[in-house]
Amino acid sequence: MSEKKIIEVKDAYCLPEDVLDAVHAAMNEDVGEIVSLFKVLSDPTRLRILKALEVQSLCVCVLVDCTDQQHSALSYHLKLLKEAGLVNSRRERSFQIYELTEFGNLLLKHIEKHFEKA
Repeated sequence: MSEKKIIEVKDAYCLPEDVLDAVHAAMNEDVGEIVSLFKVLSDPTRLRILKALEVQSLCVCVLVDCTDQQHSALSYHLKLLKEAGLVNSRRERSFQIYELTEFGNLLLKHIEKHFEKA
């Protein structure tokens, strides 16, 4: 039979009540939108699309040509990026042009800066 170990804490870790209340409030916040954004960003194809759009606004046809994705698959990825507020689209003649939003551009720059090699 194994004995249970009892761990004794000599000095209790104490927090002021207002800090503990703030911690509880933070833990109970709705993080659904942030989770959704991270899910969108977790796909390599979508990150590559963002990086391509960082260079220039592009037509879907260019993105299809630059990837091994079908038009329908790219449209799906672009739809998710648009819903996340990372890209916008506009029509130019018969072309659908996609571009980074200000939020998408700032977020991508921040992520890239974090991963820069020193």
